[in-house]
Parts: sequence; structure tokens; C-alpha cells
Amino acid sequence: LHTLRSAEKELLPGYHQFEWQPALKNVSSSWDVGILDGLSGWTSSVDDVPAETIARRFRYDVALVSALKDLEEDIMDGLRVRGLDDSTCTSGFTVVIKESCDGMGDVSEKHGSGPAVPEKAVRFSFTIMSISIRADGEEDAVTIFQEQKPNSELSCRPLCLMFVDESDHETLTAILGPVVTERKAMLESRLILSVGGLLRSFRFFFRGTGYDEKMVREMEGLEASGSMYVCTLCDSTRAEASQNMVLHSITRCHSENLERYEIWRTNPFSETAEELRERVKGVSAKPFMETQPTLDALHCDIGNATEFYKIFQDEIGEVFLKNNPSREERRRWRSALDKQLRKKLKLKPVMRMNGNYARRLMTREAVEAVCELVPSEERREALLKLVDLYLQMKPVWRSTYPARDCPDQLCRYSYNSQQFADLLSTTFKYRYDGKITNYLHKTLAHVPEIIERDGSIGAWASEGNESGNKLFRRFRKMNARQSKT
Repeated sequence: LHTLRSAEKELLPGYHQFEWQPALKNVSSSWDVGILDGLSGWTSSVDDVPAETIARRFRYDVALVSALKDLEEDIMDGLRVRGLDDSTCTSGFTVVIKESCDGMGDVSEKHGSGPAVPEKAVRFSFTIMSISIRADGEEDAVTIFQEQKPNSELSCRPLCLMFVDESDHETLTAILGPVVTERKAMLESRLILSVGGLLRSFRFFFRGTGYDEKMVREMEGLEASGSMYVCTLCDSTRAEASQNMVLHSITRCHSENLERYEIWRTNPFSETAEELRERVKGVSAKPFMETQPTLDALHCDIGNATEFYKIFQDEIGEVFLKNNPSREERRRWRSALDKQLRKKLKLKPVMRMNGNYARRLMTREAVEAVCELVPSEERREALLKLVDLYLQMKPVWRSTYPARDCPDQLCRYSYNSQQFADLLSTTFKYRYDGKITNYLHKTLAHVPEIIERDGSIGAWASEGNESGNKLFRRFRKMNARQSKT
């Protein structure tokens, strides 16, 4: 056990010495800090729950140091492979971090009898995506480390665990506040850390991309997902997005959201509530953490699969001929669909759409199974065409490096999305007249621009953090077992 404990100490934050130049603003300069109480300082003001059990976290800079030391060998190998002399490369390192945060729904301990208490948790984690160095006198930076599995739970390092409902804005901001402060301080400073036996200096860039839409809207002060302002990347309304499905560009950003919040708060032009809302495009709370305007691949998958699941039901019931089918009819179509999917694909119905179900539902064979239930030949063809186009588009925002993994589909993306949009606005007009789902809008309108900017969407997804949630559930169950003795 002692050997294990001491090995563990080296792996956990708080073991390696480091310093910041200049020293971090509002952050202590000690380096040997392990697990912190996420609510330290707030204890008296939190109700209902013993405050010291709510959250645990690492200090952000200490956790980053631990992660970098973990990659020490990779960094040295990277320098060697690039033919760089490691004794001269002591400054100019740039580290790019992906941040993810996700609410976990029900994590209550099941104690046999008694009611299951609805306990919710939120996990915040980060992944080191790449490390590059710009040698003295050189123009371009050279990448010496690139995370090959950016969506694995192994590369995704937990920073903060909290028993909080993600909708409880006050508690969430109270706990993540210090994280935001530390992150902001690190942007203006350099880390001096011994790597490979020499002190080297690192600067950090943070990109908050591993958030589902609900969390982005929460962090950036936007109205909830059902809002008429359909998008977290542009100002389009739902009606506009359903009229013009493809031609939109990314305009929202954190600083603009902050400005709009100020306008919302002060109403400088003395407008009515409606006019004001139209001016600030649905910003109605103070943004408290910067996120990257992007699209989360995993939730895009899930959101679009949910929509297709509904389209399938509508096509089985020939909704385009009827107006307002009854609930009974709808239920019949749904059970017919579930039965068929179970028979042909061994796909069990799920309460809430999840990533695995979404992946299996959006396949050629699933659609062929569904088509067996669609009465008319021409509707079958239309449905097959729609899904074929979707399957052409999907790898582009799913793969880690689309230019390498699916160059042809990447080139055809804009054309395919235009075709897809045309189909929706003609053959499937009964569903998309004046409305469209949030993720379909993003899939059709914003993917090429994001790829052009970042080179990838899939690599920046929240998947690693979501896989980490499974680990969290598992550890929590194990502890629950021990505590009952």
C-alpha cells in the first residue's frame, strides 16, 4: 500500500515545484497544494447541505503542472524527433488546453430501501491538446506534442467535481469562480517548470469547447435552448434559420455577450422589453466563463439522431398528408418503429437518446429497416436520400482530423448541406415550416467555417469528459459500498 501511495503522490497535483513569472494575480504562490475544498470561504452561505462536502477541486495551475510533468517524456521525444537541441529550447513553449464541463444528472447512492435522493453532479476537466515551441528567430511554431486520443477519458484530467445541479446558476458560479480567476491569471503569465532536467517556460491557451449547448448557454448568459434565438454561434432566429438553412456566419463571442449583457442591464435607449431583447439577441444573464463558439460533436450526433427518430415516426405515419394526428396514432407509429429496430438491428429503445443509440440509429441499415414500414415508394426514396446526405456530412464534424481522415467529404460538405436543406424545405416541409432544431441549424450552417478556423470539430468534443462521467459513477458506487459497513 505504501508503494502505491507514494506512486500516487507523484501523479496527483501538488508534487512538483514550479513558479510563475510574473506571479499569478489573486492566486497563492505555493505549489504543494493537493485537493482543495471547492467552496472554501463560502461555507456559511450555502443551505440544505453540509457545505464542506459539496465540491472538491485542484488549483488549476497545480493541475496543469502535474499534467505537463506527466507528458515530460513525450515533450522530450517530440524535441528529439523534430531535431531540436533540448538544451537550447528553454522558452517559447505554447500549450493548448481543451476545457470540458458537463452536468451528470442523477448520481444518488442506491441504498436498497428509502427514496432515491435526486443528487446531481457537475464535472469540469481539461485535456492538453498540443504543445508547440517557437525557437528563437523562427517564424513558425513547431508542434512537438499532439494528443492522439483527445476524446479518451485517459487524456481528460478532472479539475473539479461538485454535487450541484447544473441549472443552479448561483452555486455553479460560486464554485467555478475561482477556476475562472486562476485561468484568467495564467493567461497573463508564464509557467517556469523543470522538464527534462532544465527549467523551461510555458504559456497557456484555453479553449472551452467540451460543453453541450445547455452548458454553453448557461456559461455565456444566453436564453435556454428553446429560445427563438436558435444558435450559440450566430444571431439567427429560429424562423430565419428555417428559411435560410445554410448561409450564416459565426458572429457571437464572449466579449460581445458581455457588452450585450450591459445593454440588457442598463437599457440605454429606453426600449420596451421586446425591442431590448431583439437588440441583445437573447443575452439575458451575465456571461461568466468564456467558451469557444463551436459545436460539440457528441451532442450534435445525439441531437440530430433524436430529430431523425422523430422524422422516421412521421414518415411511418405519413404525417405529410394529415394535419394534427392524435396522440394515440403517434404512439402506434413509435412502437412500430421501436419494434422494427429491435427486430432488425437488435436496438433496444432508450428513455433518453444517448451517443451509442445515436450512432447505431444513423446507419444505412437502420434506415433500410425503417423504410420497410414507410408506405409510399417516393417517400422511401426521399428518406434514403436524406439519410445518405447526412451520412456523407457526419464524418466531417465527427473525425479528429477531417482533412486527413475524410478529405472528399470535407470538400463536398457545403454542397451536401445545401442539398440536405433543399430536401428539408420541400419534401419535409411539414416539419420544417418556420422551425428547425438547434443542432440541425449548426450542422448545416456552421461546420465549414469552424473546420476552417480550428481544423477539426471532433477533436474538440466533450466525449472524453462524458466518458470520465462513467468512471465517476463507478468510483462513487464503490465508496458507497464501503461506507455501509
